[in-house]
Amino acid sequence: MSDRHCQLLRKDLDDLLDLPQWPTGIRVGVLRTDLMEPVHALLKLGYRDGGGSVEGFAEWRERFISDAEFDPSLCLIALDEHGLVGVALCWTSAYIKDLVVHPRRRAQGLGQALLRQAFKVFASRGEAFVDLKVMENNLVARRLYERAGMRFIERYEVSPAQA
Repeated sequence: MSDRHCQLLRKDLDDLLDLPQWPTGIRVGVLRTDLMEPVHALLKLGYRDGGGSVEGFAEWRERFISDAEFDPSLCLIALDEHGLVGVALCWTSAYIKDLVVHPRRRAQGLGQALLRQAFKVFASRGEAFVDLKVMENNLVARRLYERAGMRFIERYEVSPAQA
């Protein structure tokens, strides 16, 4: 399994979509200014073991919010009694840029619920499908996406800096 390749996956939105089933104690919303730093911290935590990287907060924030595809209503957040536990950062092109769940809330269905919520949001906007990329060697994420009904579209080689 290559650590230098990623896969483009797609979820077609023409079928009846399953509604998100949120784990107990989860509140869902969209990105707010006061959550930018916690979102950045969660991204760093989620990517620290490989599969991606995140630059410093100021650079990340500026690049993120100034991107032409940025829409805070497409940046889904999940909170519990302790704070931010999940994010699905999506672009206006029906693309899921980042999906991260805090380690203390993994294996509880939160990643699946965030995906289904993103599918629901894009379907309500009239999109035909949603795409994302995943590192080929990230088997846990690939299984999550497969269970959500995503299918393989294309394989890409990535540079060592991206891997």
